[in-house]
Amino acid sequence: MNEEISITPSEVIEYMYCPRFIYFMLYLKIPQREEQRYKVQRGKEVHDRKTRINKKYLRKKIGVKEKLINQKLSSNKYNIHGVIDEILFLKDGTAASLDYKFAKDKGRLYNTYKYQAVMYSMLISDNYDIKANKAFIVYIRSKNKLKEITITKNDFKKVKKVLEEIIQIIKKGYYPKSTSYQKRCRDCCYRNICIK
Repeated sequence: MNEEISITPSEVIEYMYCPRFIYFMLYLKIPQREEQRYKVQRGKEVHDRKTRINKKYLRKKIGVKEKLINQKLSSNKYNIHGVIDEILFLKDGTAASLDYKFAKDKGRLYNTYKYQAVMYSMLISDNYDIKANKAFIVYIRSKNKLKEITITKNDFKKVKKVLEEIIQIIKKGYYPKSTSYQKRCRDCCYRNICIK
């Protein structure tokens, strides 16, 4: 892929929310001022607290042999980087990411969570040369409910396609279509400069 560009899971999530986020953030380099958004700040506080108090915790019921906390990884192969809350090395010889979400479990898995988990699996498999075909999410606002996500080869293909699209926006300044969900535009920090 492209050696100059490295994309984070957060940027993929922004892209999925609206592809134009990438255009404004990474091509025009206009910051979105996320430090002013309550949920983002609250989520970061909870995440920081979890990484401090959770260091000796081992998830026996899901077969964890060893875990690493707060790991920063990058992959030139996929042009991605990110910090994974926990990397779990499992008894079956595979590995999985574990991500804390400051959210409630609403009974469905959002694509943004899935794509983030897939990117973490790509980072783990590329850095540790190990199969990472599952991931875990902890929903903090549902009493730390743990959910397993299965990751397939098709999921890897979908994420690779999104990464290629993001690279095209960043490199060529391609102005993508905005989200089809008009409700998202109301709260968007770029709404005043976004041409409909």
